Amino acid sequence: MLPVDDERFLQERGLKYATTTDANMLCISVTAYPLPEGYDHVEADLLIRLNPGYPDMQPDMWWFDPGIKLADGRTIRATDETQSFLGRNWQRWSRHLNTDDWRPGSDTLETYFALIDQELLRKTI
Repeated sequence: MLPVDDERFLQERGLKYATTTDANMLCISVTAYPLPEGYDHVEADLLIRLNPGYPDMQPDMWWFDPGIKLADGRTIRATDETQSFLGRNWQRWSRHLNTDDWRPGSDTLETYFALIDQELLRKTI
């Protein structure tokens, strides 16, 4: 179950999402997550998997289905792996926070989504 602040954030942002449990991880799947200009899709489903220690334990990586590339067809750094969760194949975005980048008791999904959005805007190749 998501903390109340996380539920509120997702609802206030107007995201359509579902939560499920898979292999002892809380999974948040966001339908039709909007992507910034410059990608080969305007939206994709987003998956975030949270460890049982969340929010004291930081999230690690996120996934998109369908997989996305830059609009010119170039691939994005560290997105070449596909993993199967919840009966679907997801493109893994291998991004890892440094220990100091997550403040237990303070950071939330709002913090993590800001990092995802920032990374999407960087269009790292």
